[in-house]
Amino acid sequence: MHVKGREFAKSVILKAQDGRLAIALVPAARPVDLGAASAAMRTKVELAREGEFAGQFWDCEVGAEPPFGNLYGMPVYVDEGLRQDPEIVFNAGSHDEAIRMRYSDFERLVHPAAAPLSRTR
Repeated sequence: MHVKGREFAKSVILKAQDGRLAIALVPAARPVDLGAASAAMRTKVELAREGEFAGQFWDCEVGAEPPFGNLYGMPVYVDEGLRQDPEIVFNAGSHDEAIRMRYSDFERLVHPAAAPLSRTR
């Protein structure tokens, strides 16, 4: 399935100051704004290194983690811009497969917190 970068959502794994991990779901073409993510999580955050989370996503390829934090014991924060589209598309645990679903269904399943998390390049 080919999807334009502005329509595809990517999971970015963040690490809080106390070591907790969280998923930030942002448009694929935009970087995470760590200041905004820190404000949303109410603690300083940084990008997690692959070695810090790869074992938690034992069933996924590194870099293709799906945004189902509820399945991996992590909170999910979604960029407000993604909520405006009726559908959301994201990796399904591999770099070759994606899931397209209604945003309302994603929200009902995951219960993400919404915040402005991305910035323009």
